[in-house]
Amino acid sequence: MNRVFLMLFSSGTMKNTLIVSLSIFMSKTAYSQNLDSLLTVAHNTKNDSVKIRMYNKIAFGYIFNNTDKALEIIKEGKVSAKEANFNFGLTELVNTHGIYMDVTGKSDSAAYYFKKALKMSRDFGFKNIESMCVNNLGMFNWNRGNYNEALDYFFQSLKMDEALKSEKSTSYSLNNIGLIYQEMNLNDKALEYHKKALNVREKYNLENEQIASHNNIGINLKDLGRIDEAILSYKKGLALAKKLDNRIEYYKILDNLANAYYYKGNKDLALETYLEALKKKQNYNGDERGMLSTYNNIATLYNEKNLPKVAKRYINEGFDLVKKYPEIELVSADLYLTMAESNYMLGSYDQARKQKQIYIKLKDSIFSEKNAQKIADLEVKYETEKKEKEILIQRAELAEQDLVIQKRNYQLYGLTFITLILGLIGFLFYNQQKLKNQQLQKENELKDALIKIETQNKLQEQRLRISRDLHDNIGAQLTFIISSIDNLKYGFDIKDQKLTHKLETISDFTSGTIYELRDTIWAMNKNEITFEDLQTRISNYIDKAHLYDSNIQFSFNVDNSVDTTKTFTSVEGMNIHRVIQEAIHNSLKYADASQIKVEVSKVVSNLVFKILDNGKGFDLSSTKRGNGLTNMEKRASEINGVLKIDTGLGKGTSVNLII
Repeated sequence: MNRVFLMLFSSGTMKNTLIVSLSIFMSKTAYSQNLDSLLTVAHNTKNDSVKIRMYNKIAFGYIFNNTDKALEIIKEGKVSAKEANFNFGLTELVNTHGIYMDVTGKSDSAAYYFKKALKMSRDFGFKNIESMCVNNLGMFNWNRGNYNEALDYFFQSLKMDEALKSEKSTSYSLNNIGLIYQEMNLNDKALEYHKKALNVREKYNLENEQIASHNNIGINLKDLGRIDEAILSYKKGLALAKKLDNRIEYYKILDNLANAYYYKGNKDLALETYLEALKKKQNYNGDERGMLSTYNNIATLYNEKNLPKVAKRYINEGFDLVKKYPEIELVSADLYLTMAESNYMLGSYDQARKQKQIYIKLKDSIFSEKNAQKIADLEVKYETEKKEKEILIQRAELAEQDLVIQKRNYQLYGLTFITLILGLIGFLFYNQQKLKNQQLQKENELKDALIKIETQNKLQEQRLRISRDLHDNIGAQLTFIISSIDNLKYGFDIKDQKLTHKLETISDFTSGTIYELRDTIWAMNKNEITFEDLQTRISNYIDKAHLYDSNIQFSFNVDNSVDTTKTFTSVEGMNIHRVIQEAIHNSLKYADASQIKVEVSKVVSNLVFKILDNGKGFDLSSTKRGNGLTNMEKRASEINGVLKIDTGLGKGTSVNLII
C-alpha cells in the first residue's frame, strides 16, 4: 500500500500503484548533489536550531534515493537536538524517523516513532507537528486495513490545519481522504478531493507532492474511463518525478501509465513495461509490497495470452510477498481471482472454486456495510461540526450587536427630556422587539439549513450504500457468470452450435446488464449531472456500438449554440442517456443503416437531441409499438420532454428528444 505522509508524498491505491523503471537513473543527479551541498552547509552552520532543522529537511530528501544516508543524518540530527535541548527540532526528526521506517517496510517501528512524535508534540504544544503525526498515524492504520481509524485520523488532521489556518498543510489530509474514497471505488468523489489537494500544492509550489496528486488524478480518470486524460496526468507526474529524482514516485507512476496502455488496448507494451519493472526492482531498495499488483497484472496478461502456467509462476511470487508481509493480505484479493482464472484454464476446477471463494471473502471484509456506514458517519460528523461552529460565531455576533444597541439606547435615554420618556420607552420596546424578530428569523433560517444538510447527508448515505451493494454484490456475481461461461467454452470441446450460441447469448446479455448497472450506479452517485458527464457517457456508448458493427459510420456533434455548462438532475441525465441508447440500439437492430448520427442543438429555448440513420425506415402508423418506443416516450414524459419520430419506408429514421 502506498503511503501519503506529511512531509513526504502521495500516490494511488494498491491495485493501481506499481513500481516500474524504464531506464537507470544516474547515481548522482542535480537533486542529490544539492542535498550533499546542503549537508556541507549544515555541518558548517553554528546556529544549533538552524542546523538541526536543516538535518531534518536533508534527511527527508535522502529518503527518496539513499535510505542509508537518510538514517545516518536522522541519528546525527537527533543527537545534536538533544545536546542543544532543541525540542522542536527533535520532535520533527522523530516524526521523520517514522517516515523512514515505513518507507523501508518497517511498519511496527514506524508506528512507534509516529506515536512518540505525537506525544512529544502535545507535551511541548507543537500544533503543526501534532497535525503531521496524526496524519501519519492515519496512514499507518490504513496500511493495516483499519479504514475507520485511518479516516478518523485524516479528518482530525484536516480540522487541526484549518484551526491553525494552515492551508498549505491541508493538502495532505485532502489527498488521503481522496484515497479512502478511491478504495471505495467512488472515483468522482475521490477526484474532487485530489484536485483540491493539487490546487493547494500548486499554489505553494509543493513539487514532490504535486507528483503524487497527478498520479492519483490519473488513477481515478482511468477508472472513470477517461484514459487519454489519465495518460496526460501521469506524464505530468513523470516529468516532475524525473526532474526531482524522486525514484519511488517515478516507478509508481510509470507503472500506472502501463495500466493505462493496457486499458487502451496496447497489451504488448503494457506487458513489456511490467516485466521491465520486475527486472529493475531487483536492484532497487524500495518497498517490496508495491510489487504485489505488478505480479497480478503480469499474470492477468499471460492468462489473456492463453499461457496460464506462466501466469501461475508470477502469481506464486505474489503470494510469497503476502507471506513475507501479512499486513497486505486484505489487498491480495485480485491475486486469488487471477489464480482462479488460471486454474479454470488448466482444468483445476476445485482449486479455482476455492480461490474464488477466498477472493469474495477478502472483498467482503474490506468494505462491509458496517464499515461503509461508519466512514459516511465520520464525514457527516465533520461537516456538522463545521456548521455548528459557524452558528455559534453568528450568535456571538448577534449578541455583540444587541449590547451595542442597548448602550446607545441608554445614552439617548440620559440625554432625553423627561417629557419624552414615554415616547422613548415606546421606541425602545419597538426596536427591541424588531431585533428579537430578526434574531428569531435568522435562527430559524440556520435551523432550516441544518435540517436540509442532515437530509442531504442521509440521502447521500442511502445512495452510497445502495450503489455499493449493487457494485460489490450484483456486479461481482454477474462478472463471475461471464467468467464461468467463458471457462466452459475453453474447458470443454462443445460441438453443439445451438448450445454454443446460447452460451454466447447469455454472456452478451450479462455483459449488457453490467453496463446497465454501471450506468445506474453512475447516476445514483450524483446529485446533478453536467453536460460534459453526459457527453462523455454518450461518446463511450457510441464507441461500444461501433465495436458491435464496424461497418456503420458513427458521428456525434454538439452545436456551438448549446450551453455546455448546463447541468441536469440525475433523473434527467439518466433518461436522456437511455433514450439515446435505445434509439441507437433500434437503428443497429432494425434499420440496416450505413450511417448513424447523434446531434445536439439548441432550438429557441429548447435543447434537442437528434438520433438519425440512413436505413430502410418504417411505416410509423402501421408498425406495432414495442417496449422500446413506449419506454422512450415514457422517459421523455418523465422529464417534461417531447419525443418525435420522423420516418418512412426507404427514407431513414430521425428520433428527436426535445427538452
